[in-house]
Amino acid sequence: MRFLGHHVPRTTGKVDARFQGEVRTDVVSRYEGVCIKHRAGLNGQKAYDKFASLLRIENTINRPEAFTVYRADPAPASPVTLPPTPRASTPCPPQSLPLNPQERVSGRVPELKVQRAWRPLRRSVTDLPRRAEVSCAANKRYLDALASTHVATPLGEAAAPLCRRVTHQGRHYRALNPLNSSDATLLRGLSRGEWTVAGLRNRDLQALLYQGEPRDKKAARRRSAAVGRKLRLLRAHGLIRKLPHTHRYVVTDSGRALLTALVAAQAASTEKLTLALAA
Repeated sequence: MRFLGHHVPRTTGKVDARFQGEVRTDVVSRYEGVCIKHRAGLNGQKAYDKFASLLRIENTINRPEAFTVYRADPAPASPVTLPPTPRASTPCPPQSLPLNPQERVSGRVPELKVQRAWRPLRRSVTDLPRRAEVSCAANKRYLDALASTHVATPLGEAAAPLCRRVTHQGRHYRALNPLNSSDATLLRGLSRGEWTVAGLRNRDLQALLYQGEPRDKKAARRRSAAVGRKLRLLRAHGLIRKLPHTHRYVVTDSGRALLTALVAAQAASTEKLTLALAA
């Protein structure tokens, strides 16, 4: 759902009730190769290989109304009535003359400012650039998530920089401990999939690290400041980067691969880790 741009609440994980489509994943094996297809309603994301030599990622949009485009809403055409031109025999008083006499002669109407907003994507050639942009973004999110599961670097070597103090913009920051409960919760919250679409904010991370609402404004400011320090810590270690001119942060490519490995190692049992080490 999140690969295709649908909003899934971070607290409940439930799909919006207004979405009435079917969500499913199919895997088909043929002579040409294996195809996995994820469907969310009539739109889908799929990956398949051709004779085990080429991996291809495709996005299929059969219902473009599920996405948005920044455009102006076409207003219905309405006839424009111009004021009648006074006759030559009946002189017009000076105060009733138009401000711009050329507009009265040529019949031009002053142009109105077009109001633009995010509106549903249309099935027209006009919105093809936006459809290509949406499809490219969905394919990139899918490839980034797929690439983070194939990391040949040993986990100990990849996580070693996190366990050391760093200096960022002249300030010193402490090391991260992936096995510590507080740091592990922070890393798990940062690795959630919904941040790949629009990034995360201070308030998003607060909802994952704290239970309930703050009791007063002072507690809310204290909580926001604490999460701000954590964001600066993650930024100093190169796990996230700030989007320009916004209050949002996105996970870096190297951070995504490292977070995926750390979360998988935290969820794996000792038996699985021992078998992987023996292999």
